[in-house]
Amino acid sequence: MDPHDEHDHDDAPPDTRPDPRTIALDRADTLLLVVDIQERLASAMEPGALAGVLKNAEVLLKAAVRLGLPVVASEQYPRGLGPTVPRLRELLPEAPLEKVEFSVGNNKALARAVLQTGRRQVIVVGMEAHVCVFQTARDLVRGGFAAFVPQDAVLSRTPANLSVGLSLCAKAGATVTGTETVLFDLLGVAGTPEFKDLSPLIR
Repeated sequence: MDPHDEHDHDDAPPDTRPDPRTIALDRADTLLLVVDIQERLASAMEPGALAGVLKNAEVLLKAAVRLGLPVVASEQYPRGLGPTVPRLRELLPEAPLEKVEFSVGNNKALARAVLQTGRRQVIVVGMEAHVCVFQTARDLVRGGFAAFVPQDAVLSRTPANLSVGLSLCAKAGATVTGTETVLFDLLGVAGTPEFKDLSPLIR
């Protein structure tokens, strides 16, 4: 054995490969978190951008239900911002939980709901990207979860704030991704009954 081997090993560059949990969704370890997609908040958004985000959030919600993923939903001060938009509310397996905290992680009931699923990969969709979505994604990463933020399923009132929110999510350690990427990662293969049911949603 070369006496320098150990020294050479110590000088080896650190492993810079990403944590596999942050780049590959495992259907058995994933949940969907719907953050504050509420009527009055939605009415403040640019209509065209809002339509796309609602469509993509609906795709991911239908996929979660079809694939048996747990779904947790929040509403920020619903007395002021209204309930979850009807097209999503009717798809939720359980009623949204109310909060006044910006981060889902700072609300005891919501944090408990996430923890009780036993899942460690969280797809985060909702509003607003630079406030509640960012703070939630940041706190998930801090708590040891892998957070996935589909950039086409989150929204802010202005494009600048959306850009800031996505940048901050990535800086905090979340994986910024897209709805189709998430969907096909969860499906894994074509030709299954799940694929035949869900693939038409993105056509």
